[in-house]
Parts: sequence; structure tokens; C-alpha cells
Amino acid sequence: MVQVAVAQFAPGQDKAENQRSVAELTARAAAGGADVVLLPEYTMFTASRVDRRYVAAAEPLDGPFVAAAADTARREGVHLVLGVGEAQGEDTHFTNTLVALSPEGERVAHYRKIHLYDAFGARESDVLRPGPIAEPETFTVDGVVFGLQTCYDLRFPEVTRRIAEAGAHAVLLAAQWVPGPLKEEHWRTLLRARAIENTVYVAASGQAAPTGAGNSMVVDPMGTPLAALGEQAFAVTSAGVSAARVDEVRNINPALALRRFSVSERAES
Repeated sequence: MVQVAVAQFAPGQDKAENQRSVAELTARAAAGGADVVLLPEYTMFTASRVDRRYVAAAEPLDGPFVAAAADTARREGVHLVLGVGEAQGEDTHFTNTLVALSPEGERVAHYRKIHLYDAFGARESDVLRPGPIAEPETFTVDGVVFGLQTCYDLRFPEVTRRIAEAGAHAVLLAAQWVPGPLKEEHWRTLLRARAIENTVYVAASGQAAPTGAGNSMVVDPMGTPLAALGEQAFAVTSAGVSAARVDEVRNINPALALRRFSVSERAES
């Protein structure tokens, strides 16, 4: 059994303060027995809207913010997953990247968000580059295979299906799920749906108010929430996940084995 913690807070524009929050929340999670700790999307830097401030704040994956997170992962002896703004060597756009760090502080996987949030009145594509459509990267902890996903991708079931097809038992989803009418209901419904239809665990860490809708949780392959945070501003919760439970559910509900369609990339229009 692997203990997965989801940590919830509201990052701001002070990257040093965000680093301190990462260290404190990770320490809390590790003290509670966590093996894997997930923090929200845009943990490194969050402003009132996604604009050129994010481009200016972006760093390479070997930059100081990820280096500090790697130190935290080593110190606490956990796998640490968090969202950063990755510099792309240009002054107009950045990449929204989810980074997974091992207890040795090494990068073991990363995911660049594919679907940009050009919806609900926002337009990320003005300053954000979509990630490439590539084979999903995974990492393994005590026999449990973890995949990575980010926020708005949750509304596209193909993303999670590809991660399941890559062998994942659990999906780690980092988000800044912007509050709005019915948005919390969409969040809870979609997290459970992605778990049920793919017979995987879904662990989701969302930013807390005012930048996000909170409600971080861990959902099991039958769609049952095992742990949840609600609206808490600075908190951690965790649950155990296992490959055996995924196998058990897939024996009951062999939907992946019975499906008659695969997922393919849509041609650019």
C-alpha cells in the first residue's frame, strides 16, 4: 500500500513564500506517513490571471524553484509532484509543467499541459504553449504506477484514458480549478468519472480560495472518495492506494479490456 497525500493551498506571486509552503506541507504529509505528495498546478507562481507575469516568472526545470523542491523531497524522503511555470527560451510564452521528483531529488517524470484553458472567459493560449502529444510518462512506487495530468485536461477523457493505457494505476492531477457557477460540482463529478471509466485511482490537488475551488481529494477505482479537504486554506489529507485494488476492480468491471475504441490524436484544423 502506497500512501498518497494531496496538499492544498493558495500560491501567490512570491516564489520564496511558495517554496516555504511546499516545504511545510510536504513535511506535514511525510509526518503522516505519505510516500507520494501532490501539490497544485502553478505551485511556483500564481497571479490574478495568466498573463505576461507568468512568462517573467518562469524558470527552466533545472532552475532554483525545482531545485528547492528537490531538496524538500530528499529531506522528507518522498516523491514530490508539483506544478511549475517552465521557461521556453522566449519572452512571449511559457509551458505549464507538472514535475515529479524522487526521494533522491531526481526528476522521474514530467507532463506539459496539453489543453489550454481558453474557456470560461480566460485565454491561456495568449502566453502559454501547449505541451506535445507524447507517450505519457509514469513513475513507480512500490509496484504502483503513477501518471500525471493537469487541470483543464480533466474535461477531456482521452487524456486520462491514455494514461491508463500506459499502465498507470493512479493519476496525479494538479489543478487551479477556477471558482464559478457549478464549477465545484463539475470538479467532483469529473474526478469520479475519470476514476470509474478508467478503473484507476485519481488523486487531485487543487488550489485553495481565492485562486482555486479547493476540494482536493483521492478517489478510488470504483469512484469512492477516500479522502477530501473541502475548502481548507492550508491543509493535507492522504489515502492508501494499491495495484491489488486496481486489479480487484478490473476483475469486477473489465471496461478497459472490453472497450472497442482506442484514442488517436486529432489532426490540426
